[in-house]
Amino acid sequence: MKLVVADPETGKTYQKELDKNQEKVLYGVKIGDKIKGDPFGLVGYELVITGGSDKDGFPMRSDLHGTTRKRLLLAKGPGFHPKRKGERRRKMIRGNTIAEDIAQVNAKVVKKGDKSLEELMPKGEKKE
Repeated sequence: MKLVVADPETGKTYQKELDKNQEKVLYGVKIGDKIKGDPFGLVGYELVITGGSDKDGFPMRSDLHGTTRKRLLLAKGPGFHPKRKGERRRKMIRGNTIAEDIAQVNAKVVKKGDKSLEELMPKGEKKE
């Protein structure tokens, strides 16, 4: 599972690949819940879960409760972006609770720690 952390002050995002023990901390957490960053190496940070997607690419949506996948009639995102005014479409989306089959979790920083995110989550080296 990937954890994508957004820093609203700088506008930058940082990715971290989580191991199985770190993933288990997130199981059962819903979109909008606050979590501590300590289990992920972000000492002193507090994060809010903003969304994510499952292993097949279906987005999580805050108004569908549970961990299931369903086809809902949508008029706006996440999961659907209409091309015309008033357009609605039935799309497959994921519930708002994190489970084992979630591949990516998005979060944003609410409370900063002592060190900067760049020090704690260094960017990978660019390929030539």
